[in-house]
Amino acid sequence: MIRSDKNLQNGMTLIEVLVAAVILASGLLGAAAVQLNALKHTDSALMTTQASFIAYAMLDRIRANAAADYSFSGSGGIGLSSALGQDLSDFKRDIRQFGGESANGRIAISGRQVAITLEWDDSRASKEAGFLQTFTLTSQLSADATQGAS
Repeated sequence: MIRSDKNLQNGMTLIEVLVAAVILASGLLGAAAVQLNALKHTDSALMTTQASFIAYAMLDRIRANAAADYSFSGSGGIGLSSALGQDLSDFKRDIRQFGGESANGRIAISGRQVAITLEWDDSRASKEAGFLQTFTLTSQLSADATQGAS
């Protein structure tokens, strides 16, 4: 009996190649989507880190010059004739440089309690447009610093 080689399959069919290509393409698209999300959240974390650096730098300036009133609402002109004016001007400039024109900062002082709040547009990491991210640093000034202010 002679065996025929016509019925043996020697390679892949075109349909098998197309199915493999679709599976590979969907996997690559999924990996790209995960990478894009990671980049968005990394950028958001970087912004939060920069906000914390700005807030801690301002807190150090407040502690160094405890006799001055650093209350700041983010608006109005700032005179540069004193250390207080220079510190607030630098604070405002730092906020604009890191968060753009929509970013703002506030400093609220109540007795020995200091709250520094920074707010910026973080819509890149969020799915909604105009999403504002907020970072608030709250600390207390030492009793020695507040006694020297009176």
